[in-house]
Amino acid sequence: MVTKPSILLTFDSMKYPNSGFFSFGKSLGDAVLTQNAGRYKLYYYVHQRANYLFNKKVSLVFLSKLHKLFFPEPSRFALVHFTDQYCRLKPQKVKGKKVLTIHDINPVHEQRKSERKIQKHLRKLQGYIDVCDRVVAISHFVANDILKYFPEAKDKIRVIYNGADVLQVDDAHEPNYLPPTKFLFAIGFIAPKKNFHVLPALLVDNDYTLVISGVETPYKSRIMEEAEKLGCADRVKITGTISEADKAWYYKNCAAFVFPSLAEGFGLPVIEAMHFGKPVFLSTHTSLPEIGGDAAFYFNSFEPEAMRQVFTKGMETFETENWQQKVISHAMKFDWHETAKQYLALYDECLK
Repeated sequence: MVTKPSILLTFDSMKYPNSGFFSFGKSLGDAVLTQNAGRYKLYYYVHQRANYLFNKKVSLVFLSKLHKLFFPEPSRFALVHFTDQYCRLKPQKVKGKKVLTIHDINPVHEQRKSERKIQKHLRKLQGYIDVCDRVVAISHFVANDILKYFPEAKDKIRVIYNGADVLQVDDAHEPNYLPPTKFLFAIGFIAPKKNFHVLPALLVDNDYTLVISGVETPYKSRIMEEAEKLGCADRVKITGTISEADKAWYYKNCAAFVFPSLAEGFGLPVIEAMHFGKPVFLSTHTSLPEIGGDAAFYFNSFEPEAMRQVFTKGMETFETENWQQKVISHAMKFDWHETAKQYLALYDECLK
């Protein structure tokens, strides 16, 4: 009887349901289970808060603070896939083949980060890259960042795009906050790198409402200050975190999805909104032009009048040229099962 190789996938960043890593881990974890089809003996390394997601579907190994010092049976797994660059379980603590997925090197793009913090982040990442056999970037933009700061990783890098779930909406569902008028939607961690404070400018001379959802930080006050200056604070709603059902409802019913982020490794909400055939307006920063492609509209400037011109022209183009199917077709290219197949092929390559 041939013993199947054992593979450990670390999903230890799946602590908070409203985080990007949580969505990534759940979707990739489920897709790998489906596509594996008995090829490997799979184990998932998870936080206790996330055990309900994979319980009874796969063998679980639970994160422990002690693992920072010592990981039991370091030779137990033929391959360990560290599915994000923050690595609660350090690659140095295990043997066997190692794959590391890097979602971004955003600190180098965030103006608020000090040089000392950037260098600390890069040194830590350098240590992980050095001991891993393959490094996966979730976009070509991220791959180019890796090559810029770690050129010696050239032969290790592969690009595997994330997938995007097609969210479902119950016709009877209504969100906790029901916009009173047609509305624009944005979602993400409410932090400066998301650049959401430029969005109230899109509410001038119209009756749109702006709905922004995500984990709140003090940056929320900056958004509302801009809305006050423009006289539209009564039409800006920051909801905080929302349920998956509410998120799907907002995607389905918004007039447009607006995402002026300054630092993204991929930009999952962009594809989620496109699945609903919505006009999408993005910044030209980091990975967003790569992910949105020619199915999105882009803010080349964050000056209010320039943004309004892009928005007005984009909405007209979307309607007159019937972009809805074009947008949906673009979104369908990002499929979790195809992503899982590519990861499994990479495991095969490493274990030859």
